[in-house]
Amino acid sequence: MTNLTLIQRSPDPEAVGTSRDRRPTLAERFRAMGRSRIGALLLLLATLIAIVWANISFTGYEHFWETHLTLGLGDLHLDFTLHALVNDALMAIFFFTVGLEVRREFAIGELTSWSRAVVPVVAAIFGLAVPAVIFVLFAMGTGHANAWGVVISTDTAFLVGGLALIGPRAVGRLRVFLLALAVVDDIGALSIIALVYTKDFNPVPLIVAAVGLVGVYFTRYLRGGRGPVYGTLAVIVWLAFLASGVHPTLAGVAIALLIPVYRPNRRDVEHALDLARTFRQSPNTEYARAAANSLRESISINERLQSAWSPYVAYVVLPLFALANAGVRLNGDILAGAVVSPLAWGVVAGLVVGKFVGVFGSTVLLRALRIGEFGPGLTVDRLAGGAALCGIGFTISLFIVDLAIPGEAAQNAARVGVLAATVIAFVVATIVFRLSDVHRPKEEMGLTLVRPVDPRRDHVFGDPNAPFTIVEYGDFQCGFCLKATGSVGEVREVLGDDLRYVWRHAPLTRFHPNALAAAEASEAAARQGKFFEFERSLFADQEHQLPSDIMRRAVELGLDLERFEADLSSPEVAARVRDDMLDAEAMDITAVPTFFINGRRHTGPYDAQSLIRALQASVAAP
Repeated sequence: MTNLTLIQRSPDPEAVGTSRDRRPTLAERFRAMGRSRIGALLLLLATLIAIVWANISFTGYEHFWETHLTLGLGDLHLDFTLHALVNDALMAIFFFTVGLEVRREFAIGELTSWSRAVVPVVAAIFGLAVPAVIFVLFAMGTGHANAWGVVISTDTAFLVGGLALIGPRAVGRLRVFLLALAVVDDIGALSIIALVYTKDFNPVPLIVAAVGLVGVYFTRYLRGGRGPVYGTLAVIVWLAFLASGVHPTLAGVAIALLIPVYRPNRRDVEHALDLARTFRQSPNTEYARAAANSLRESISINERLQSAWSPYVAYVVLPLFALANAGVRLNGDILAGAVVSPLAWGVVAGLVVGKFVGVFGSTVLLRALRIGEFGPGLTVDRLAGGAALCGIGFTISLFIVDLAIPGEAAQNAARVGVLAATVIAFVVATIVFRLSDVHRPKEEMGLTLVRPVDPRRDHVFGDPNAPFTIVEYGDFQCGFCLKATGSVGEVREVLGDDLRYVWRHAPLTRFHPNALAAAEASEAAARQGKFFEFERSLFADQEHQLPSDIMRRAVELGLDLERFEADLSSPEVAARVRDDMLDAEAMDITAVPTFFINGRRHTGPYDAQSLIRALQASVAAP
């Protein structure tokens, strides 16, 4: 039977280097645009269309969004304006995806470990509090001081899209930090909407909502047909929230937090592959359905729903929200009024200054006190740029303007402030990131090992105090890495206890489909003291690294299988591999093996004699 693993040829480390020689062109960047950048551009385009539309015909703009829609059956009916349909119904889908991300981050993501979570959590809390205080100082005496919620939240879509468009080189670790911060920021914003901006509260419908949420929780135990059940219960919960006076968008969050999330189980993946092989041998409808269901069920419903709904949120929901809410008239009178409005200046100061001071100030303080885990690449200048970008509060800010500020004139002033803050924050972040790139020229990136060798963390073979050190960033499915292990073995024969060898992960998932899983399996084996034994087993048979092969190797090495499988699914193992990958990105490692000789990047051949000469030269050099 043909093996399902396809190993392509990874890039030759001696031939790859063009990425270090020049920045991508604008056309190359556009071609490489992902969902976040396209979504941010669509959001920006919808905002511009709304502003132009409102200024060409504000009456037409208002009349369109005030169009009434009535949905009903018999004596039951719902009456919505288009504006309310977008803000109350479609935005519930947006908050649903936010809730899914929150659930995932706390279950298997960056917020599972306190050392990892403390920095973004503290930064998010100060990023919520400081802007609110600044806004209140500006808005006191205007009658709108209670609208401080307008400045508390960062727009995640603009944050991610903006970072992709203007961010510095090697943005991976900064992106992870900002996403974790945005998750906590969203929790704070949603809580404030529920507690502060809920009007005409009626607790009775919430009993119905609670029953529906219990049903959502237990739906996971159904053997089949869960989709229609989830959908029906979601509509009931949303209607109950609507009737209670609590903003119905929060129903989306409540439902999302009850959706199960987990890392793929190796046995489930293997079962899905077995069914796929069966279908290949006897293709028919029954086997096709079984294989498809098994493949789908091997991934948690949380991640499946994120994958299914995120495009609609990015490409439809958020642009429609901007189109319905960003229509601000910008004539001379309104702009003149905004210029002298404490409300508008409070919004600008809260978002631009407050977010920067809150996020940047708290992270610098934590860094100085050595609290929390920052990781290589998360430098002060990168944190400054990220903090400036957090001043874009677009979506939630416009959302709360409608909830917290009565009167058209005051709302217009606040919206002008939100738009101005978005532009200012984007420009400031761009300047900071460009200065950061100038401060760290591309040709200097990756010449020095960004994370010093730590025997408590690293996989060290040899005397931890040896005078010579080789650090290899590699991939267990890479043929060049296999050859490199032989070279390192020859170096050890010559230098003996004078050499310590360190392996770090840089799986090239674009070329090797099983490389990431193999790296995580080696980390699971390391928790039982068998990292290098597992490494040798992986290199001994690079073409067989399917889940069944991984488990077979664990049996052959005498590992505790129950513990091994649990570690394979743990967020700690995934985070350990991801850390190495982010370090590799920070050093612009695009091909493996990449060697560091006594902390400096090795260029040229990596045969044993070349490595020995490089080691000796590194000690002789001043």
